[in-house]
Amino acid sequence: MTARDAGQAGFSAVAEDAVYDLAVIGGGINGCGIARDAAGRGLNVLLVEQDDLAQGTSSASTKLFHGGLRYLEQYEFRLVREALAEREVLLKAMPHIAWPLRFVLPHHRGLRPAWLLRLGLFLYDHLGGREILPGTRTVEFATDPTGAPLRDAYRRGFEYSDCWVDDSRLVVLNARDAADRGARVLTRTRCESAERAQGLWRLTLDDRRGGARRTIAARALVNAAGPWVGEMIGARLKRPAKGRVRLVRGSHLVTRRLFEHDRAYIFQQSDGRIVFAIPYERDFTLIGTTDVDHEGPPGDARCSEAERDYLLAAVAGYLKRSPTPDDVVWTYSGVRPLYDDGAKAAAKATRDYVLELDRPDDGDAPLLTVFGGKLTTYRRLAESALARLAPFFPAARGPWTAGAPLPGGAFPVDGVDALVRDLTAAHPFLAAGEMRRLVRAYGTETRAILAGAGSRADLGRGFGAGLTEREVEWLIAREWAATADDVLWRRGKLGLRLSGEERAALDAWMTARLGAARPHAAE
Repeated sequence: MTARDAGQAGFSAVAEDAVYDLAVIGGGINGCGIARDAAGRGLNVLLVEQDDLAQGTSSASTKLFHGGLRYLEQYEFRLVREALAEREVLLKAMPHIAWPLRFVLPHHRGLRPAWLLRLGLFLYDHLGGREILPGTRTVEFATDPTGAPLRDAYRRGFEYSDCWVDDSRLVVLNARDAADRGARVLTRTRCESAERAQGLWRLTLDDRRGGARRTIAARALVNAAGPWVGEMIGARLKRPAKGRVRLVRGSHLVTRRLFEHDRAYIFQQSDGRIVFAIPYERDFTLIGTTDVDHEGPPGDARCSEAERDYLLAAVAGYLKRSPTPDDVVWTYSGVRPLYDDGAKAAAKATRDYVLELDRPDDGDAPLLTVFGGKLTTYRRLAESALARLAPFFPAARGPWTAGAPLPGGAFPVDGVDALVRDLTAAHPFLAAGEMRRLVRAYGTETRAILAGAGSRADLGRGFGAGLTEREVEWLIAREWAATADDVLWRRGKLGLRLSGEERAALDAWMTARLGAARPHAAE
């Protein structure tokens, strides 16, 4: 039985004596990125996630591939340079879920001077190299559409490039590619403990839906548990760690659309922070983020009233129409597992990643622990992780991910419109807007989802907002979806559009379809 076949059979197919080259704990972007890279190098990989893929921090980001303009003030030049160079590498690999986005930075006379903004943006344009993204330009708000929503006090600003990405789909597609290359992906499976024995790691795994336990072995172990990384080290691996994790909560608001144009704003604040206001899902605006030291379980992260009010006030200081709590349609929060570098303020803690390798004695199986990291640098982090583990796998192939598209992404960066036109012509019963949503989620795999459909009825039951039985079946069979929340909030954001009754109907249908246990989807 191959790793892929075992995944199709479900959790019970994990043999007690199964030995993997690499076991990865954590189904966020770092864990899935490492699993994908390792599987592509020929390693036999197991990925274990205690909940759904991207259920934690990786679905709660500001959803940007960006260098981090404000990190230049913290002298994090290596991090910014690496992130800037990665933007276009990633754009080419996933043009369906990532695309260029222009950001407008109004000049606030009481804060950073214009010359400093120009210098920072000059560095931003040139540190990482650009082939696709346009450079910075000066914006006169009296004549530019981006000036219309702004208060009259703001007369001039700067416009520069970064990129948007669907963060949770990024995670799922990395897991998909890992599985397609032979990795086993087990969601809703908790690693209860792991210990070294006879040159291997012995992991006890618990199926969180049925209570079944199994033991597997691995030649190396990666702790990419995100905000649970410290708990994993101390409570479940019982290993000392040189580094410490600092849990920092970032909260976001989604409001009704606050402006009509398609560019984003970056608003400076008097406390030295910045807040983004980004066009979101056509009819909404995404506002974020905060930086607050988090206490308590990471899974309990919620946007506090104080954070909500901070973000609303941050935007109100720039827009003519001040948003109110009544404009907020959704909030979300994630806990960033930052490396604790001793910074006094959460906002100034490093966003760079740190990899800690533990192998106390010759012959012991290695443990690699991942601290920190940015969404933009996940691929480079994975390469660095595999480089640290390379001495233990001398037969593994070398780096390969830089030119490899994610599932559905094998088409040109500017090819979305052409793909939408072609698919709409082949399936004229779907409106162009409906097709665009599918292409933005699935890229070229939209063809497989719609294969053989000559009418809307062929797609089965409709659940609202264009979501059909055919699409949900794909998410179950190919993307490990097991609940309505998996579909509505992590495989997409249709939760913003479905009513409570529609969400309940989808959940009931999925419960009937999958049964009470809701087994793992096949790879």
